[in-house]
Amino acid sequence: MEDMTPRQIVEELDKYIVGQDKAKRAVAVALRNRFRRRLLSEEIREEVIPKNILMIGPTGVGKTEIARRLAQIAKAPFIKVEATKFTEVGYVGRDVDSMVRDLVQLAIRMVENEKIAQVQGQAEELVVERILDLMQPLPKPEKEHGRPKEFEAAFEMVGKLFGGTKPPLVEETPQAETPEDDAVEREEIARITRIREKLRKQLLEGVLDDHNVEIEVEESAGTPFLQVFSPQGMEEMGMDMQSMLGGMMPKKRKTKTVTIREAKEILAQEEARHLLDQDQIIREAIERTEESGIIFVDELDKIAGREKGGEGGPQVSREGVQRDILPIIEGSTVATKYGPVRTNHILFIAAGAFHVSKPSDLIPELQGRLPIRVELDSLNKGDFRRILTEPKNALVKQYSALLATEDVQITFTDDAIEEISGMAEEVNSQMENIGARRLHTIMERLLEDLSFSASEQAGQNVTIDAAYVKEKLEGVLKNEDLSKYIL
Repeated sequence: MEDMTPRQIVEELDKYIVGQDKAKRAVAVALRNRFRRRLLSEEIREEVIPKNILMIGPTGVGKTEIARRLAQIAKAPFIKVEATKFTEVGYVGRDVDSMVRDLVQLAIRMVENEKIAQVQGQAEELVVERILDLMQPLPKPEKEHGRPKEFEAAFEMVGKLFGGTKPPLVEETPQAETPEDDAVEREEIARITRIREKLRKQLLEGVLDDHNVEIEVEESAGTPFLQVFSPQGMEEMGMDMQSMLGGMMPKKRKTKTVTIREAKEILAQEEARHLLDQDQIIREAIERTEESGIIFVDELDKIAGREKGGEGGPQVSREGVQRDILPIIEGSTVATKYGPVRTNHILFIAAGAFHVSKPSDLIPELQGRLPIRVELDSLNKGDFRRILTEPKNALVKQYSALLATEDVQITFTDDAIEEISGMAEEVNSQMENIGARRLHTIMERLLEDLSFSASEQAGQNVTIDAAYVKEKLEGVLKNEDLSKYIL
């Protein structure tokens, strides 16, 4: 990300999102400013806060996709939340602090996965040794004779407490080993070592992958009991009950019979986690959350509106939720089970359709914390045509790849793309405008019969032209009642 200019960031977004140049430019500048901030002196760096963004536009025009792709480019912790699922403090429901807790949890998973990838080679070596120990264990050294020193100390303490006498140490006279015994033992060890080396080579080459082996894996003793608590319940209790009780209860080992291929994967994860420093992971995840986290707050328009007096009794206040979100966006410290997290430099991207309400209906303090406003354009026929074919994840490419798995090759002609684009625009204008999501409903309806019978048409080439599209969809479009439910 450090090497990418705003222009390059926009070009990367263009691979997945059609149009919406103003929104792309805004997020590209916001991302580049993070890099610029890291180059500042420590004195001024703390003073430079991110310029949060408010995206205004109807559903299905790319608001969420822009934010999600931006986070992928930056390799930053990213979560999407709906403002409507939060409630004012004092009411039952999720409080706004939970968005930061969720972001930290996601950052920890990101860092942990990166660290696991770094130690994967070392973990795989340890796994080979563990499997070798199961298949051909080395001879164990003979047990020492007599009683261990720990037992001696315990007996002495009991004698002092209760006035008893210390049991005498029973010494066993070890039998002297003869040179013949020593030679036999060395020969046995050499034989086992040769077998292990042969097995190691076969394990590394994958020759034994389909053989079964019994392995022991960790199983938390408290898991079934702790599943009674919901995540929200844990959150409101203000403590991490699962970690607390899980630590008190000993880990049990469970024996499983699996193939060696599966054993390698299971044991590699276990060994990799043993090699990690969890405290370092938590520190790095919190730092990444604070410095590069992105929170996308959708449906902000649904909580827009000022409370007016004389409207009746108490109610879950939309303005109350805005007041609760305000300190998170302007910068505060949120307590999480991993430690305090500062939100001063988290980038917030808010979005909403604002059909009924206006951005000015938000409380003034919240408006001030979303200084960059970008309006996204509604999609037209030309945009739909580009969405179907241009992006890396274009719908036409997706459906062609899906049916190719059944050995059915489908080809969309230019007039078919034109017809589908026109229908999407027409249906959006007649009914609810759901943007590019209308293409999903139309494509599913168009290819429903083909998808159902594809397994019986292996080896066929199917050309989808304008006549095919009209045949499949014209009846639905004419019947307005039916199209309301299907399209």
